[in-house]
Amino acid sequence: MSLVSCTVEGGIAQVRLDRPDKLNALTLDLLDDLVATARSLRRDRTLRAVVVAGEGDAFCAGLDFASVLRQPARIVTAFVPRPWRGTNTFQEACWAWRRLPVPVVAAVHGHCLGGGLQIALAADFRFATPDSQWSVLEGRWGIIPDMSGVRSLAQLVGIDTAKRLTMTAEVVSGKDAFDLGLVTELDADPVAAATRFAESLLVRSPDQLAAAKRLFDDTWTASARRTFARERVEQAFLLAAHNTKVAREAALARATPVFGPRRR
Repeated sequence: MSLVSCTVEGGIAQVRLDRPDKLNALTLDLLDDLVATARSLRRDRTLRAVVVAGEGDAFCAGLDFASVLRQPARIVTAFVPRPWRGTNTFQEACWAWRRLPVPVVAAVHGHCLGGGLQIALAADFRFATPDSQWSVLEGRWGIIPDMSGVRSLAQLVGIDTAKRLTMTAEVVSGKDAFDLGLVTELDADPVAAATRFAESLLVRSPDQLAAAKRLFDDTWTASARRTFARERVEQAFLLAAHNTKVAREAALARATPVFGPRRR
């Protein structure tokens, strides 16, 4: 039985961490299911956006140490990186959402701790309740975030804030996380807000959305020269793409565009 549920309707995937009795705490099986779900969605060329949330009272309370530590052999296997991806299972459970060529929105309520926070940070956007609880909780256990969280934190907050959150393991509210730059938008119903936002992207060319995501993710820490080169490559493709023509004609006619499949 999968610990991650996924339904796709109207081009939007609703992905749920589905272990509510344990506040969606991460087991090795749940991590594997996250990776498998993301890879399956990546093959769907009709997909336009993804909303990731948690069932029950929390987004994710972090790693279930009691469960994971009972499987030392699997921990070793999960910790070894795949050379062709550059990530191990723990990291890929988060970074697989960055690999999707569509916008991914995390909808956060309740606990968003440790590995759960790293999953949320790997999304392109985060909608959260003001009273949700966020923490780089690994510091409490004497370890560091190692599920891609260092990279995500570096992209979202200053180095002093990233170090403070990591070294102290302090718990901050959704409102404070918004003030720090971890949260994109606050809402009492983050799933509904995230879904509305995803729906608003349906009138944008899927090729443009994919290109924008690739461009920012691949060049965020790159030199200006490399960024300019990638801009030219992505724009050349878009100028020749069918969906760009659809978007242009719809904009001129002020009509709702009807796009074809995402090209790549």
